[in-house]
Amino acid sequence: MVRRRLTPEQRRAQIVEAGAGLFADRPYEAVLMEEVAAAAGISRALLYRHFPAKRDLFVAVYEQAAARLLVESSFDPALPVPEQISAALHTHLDYFEANPHTVIAANRVLAADPTIQGIIAGELGELRRRMLDELGLPAAGRAAAESVIGAWLTFVRVLTVDWLEHGAVTRADMHAICTGALLGALGPLLGEAPVRTPRAAPP
Repeated sequence: MVRRRLTPEQRRAQIVEAGAGLFADRPYEAVLMEEVAAAAGISRALLYRHFPAKRDLFVAVYEQAAARLLVESSFDPALPVPEQISAALHTHLDYFEANPHTVIAANRVLAADPTIQGIIAGELGELRRRMLDELGLPAAGRAAAESVIGAWLTFVRVLTVDWLEHGAVTRADMHAICTGALLGALGPLLGEAPVRTPRAAPP
């Protein structure tokens, strides 16, 4: 059988997928580049042509994961805001559970890496913007809500890493704690109308 020749972009995507599986299954330090090459079905020389170092491959893996999470965490304006936040949080917890070593590596092993932290900051910034848009607050209340949501996203990030490392609470408890913390913190800003009336779904 003649094997189809891949374009550089297709080969890179193949390597990233192989790396994503290995980084999810074991600690960052335990992932060897020769294992990535074997999983991708290529030579080490070809692997290093695309990714000169393990850190470079991890950056590509985490960048792809963050982009996918943003796509999968799209908010549905037909639902009440608490339900939208709950669904987005479930999407992230699904990824965290399936890729614990990847999340720990990004937040512990590579915590000082500016590129990794830039990816995380970019994802959290976009989530904050979307959540603010869904709250529909007047300009006077938006700045305060922005601070609260930004602090909450950091809280979820820190708590998630601890959860993955120690498992002190259940998945259900994690979800309840995180959603409860946000809604409780926003309560004083939102007064008697905690969320705006959901926009009608398109016909």
